[in-house]
Amino acid sequence: MAEPHLVVVDDAGSLARAGADVVVEVVHADGSVTIVPATGETPVGMYGELASRRARGDLDTGGVSIVQLDEYLGLEPDDRRSLFGWMDRTVLQPLGVDADRVARLPTDGDVDAACAVFDRELGASGAIDLAILGLGTNGHLGFNEPPSGAASSTRTVALTQDTIAANARYWGSEGDVPTRAVTLGLRTLLAARRILLLVSGTSKHAIVRRALEGPVGEDVPASFVREARGSVTVLVDRAAWEGA
Repeated sequence: MAEPHLVVVDDAGSLARAGADVVVEVVHADGSVTIVPATGETPVGMYGELASRRARGDLDTGGVSIVQLDEYLGLEPDDRRSLFGWMDRTVLQPLGVDADRVARLPTDGDVDAACAVFDRELGASGAIDLAILGLGTNGHLGFNEPPSGAASSTRTVALTQDTIAANARYWGSEGDVPTRAVTLGLRTLLAARRILLLVSGTSKHAIVRRALEGPVGEDVPASFVREARGSVTVLVDRAAWEGA
């Protein structure tokens, strides 16, 4: 277990390029890879950079499989707030990943029972090669809201008020943000062969410092990356790291 490799970059463009370098390195090392991609604002530039590299012939995604990280509950399939829809627009289509190479989280019926099956099947297929994660202002990874332990499984969760407030900018208002979700558990994420944590903006200054320098524990779920099995790269822009 090694300490995370921290890289502080100047701006969004540098973050996108450095993040893309990590993804390309993983894909090129073993063309058949399983990746968990985060949704949200921070990784969007990186996905655009990856799409550009693919268009230039510098990245072959034919062997890439995707596992969904998180999803809101209670939405119709075509709802504009669907995180799968977001992932489809920003990751799957631009990178040419077909539907048969995507493991989509369960959202219907007995979701917790389906999550247990999802975890078993995912575990039987082998570890995640790369988990691309963002950092919530409350320290969550995916929707593993505090308090979440390192052994937490894929499950349904109630979103905290911090997360609802943070996500309101995407959908219009806090009232438009679903209050429940399903998320890959920390147990699965921390077992990934490699983790890429992307952090940007002054609003993340306090929490990224807590995650990397404070106590490791369930009150800041992201702090558990310091105990992850595989290698961890943390890419942080200067605004997030220095708070200005």
